[in-house]
Amino acid sequence: MEAVYSHLGAPSKRVVQGPGRGLDNGVLRIGEGRVMIVTADPVSAMPAVGMRRSAWMSVHLIASDFTTAGADPEFAVFTYNFPPEMEAGDRETFIGALGDECTELGVTIAGGHSGSYPGGGYTVIGGGVMFGVAPDDGYVTPSMARAGDVVLMTKHAAIEAAASLAVSFPEFTERSAGGKAARVARSLLGSCSTVSDARAARGAGLRTAVTSMHDATEGGVLGALDEMAAASGKAFEVDADRIPVLREVADVCAAFGVDPLRTMGEGALLITCRPRGVKRLEESLSESEVSATAIGRVSSGEGLWVSRGGERARRFREAPDAYWAAYDRAAAEESN
Repeated sequence: MEAVYSHLGAPSKRVVQGPGRGLDNGVLRIGEGRVMIVTADPVSAMPAVGMRRSAWMSVHLIASDFTTAGADPEFAVFTYNFPPEMEAGDRETFIGALGDECTELGVTIAGGHSGSYPGGGYTVIGGGVMFGVAPDDGYVTPSMARAGDVVLMTKHAAIEAAASLAVSFPEFTERSAGGKAARVARSLLGSCSTVSDARAARGAGLRTAVTSMHDATEGGVLGALDEMAAASGKAFEVDADRIPVLREVADVCAAFGVDPLRTMGEGALLITCRPRGVKRLEESLSESEVSATAIGRVSSGEGLWVSRGGERARRFREAPDAYWAAYDRAAAEESN
């Protein structure tokens, strides 16, 4: 990643927040007390999930990053690099569903590119950028977390990993984790978004209560918290026993050999909040039927510190997300 951060093109004084670990959104000064927020992510089509649901997830993965700023995306551009083996009907379904979901979120598609190229294949078939405008005091980034903040998370861990694996490998999941766990995990596919969570959280007050937000993607809840610690230059102290994990999700993760706290967790939003604003935050989330759990606090220092079973907290060490290795193993077994 250092290669990325050290090659950022021409410098500009208009960049308020540039690229960095744990910083999914760029912030650009555009004058008149306003900033432009911009974010980018891959666009994916997964045959096992279906084209409509793949398009929904693609839109929400980008919008989830954007809305952690406490603002709403207004415009988007997409590039589609369709694999030749993708049928015309599937392409049309994907593009139509993606446009429908952008409409639902109030996002206007302002441009992009489409083509079909050999060698790409599934799952990643392109990319998308979303951008919008906010007041220069009306947004947050993970760099804004403050010592004394309470750390909360919405929903529960490993939503994306459990849902994607259960949908992609239904027979293995049912055989290894049980029918109920497989059904529950598959039903979570529509929860792989934090757009509603972030919109509800900002109702508590940006900066006065909510100081930062970050969604749990690759690396899971612990990976996201470690990124927030790096972005803010603060220490995050969390109790792993307080991080909610559905029993069925734990069963699916165990079947595939992944740690639910360290694997793909889109759907869970991490929030830092001033102590006096926690009650209002919890009320705002509850009004939108979003569950929330306090799991730790921010302090001076650096890094993520994790305690378990009442033992002394230990420094978190980053490790590769086991999701893709588990996916490859299951795919290989299925083909045999």
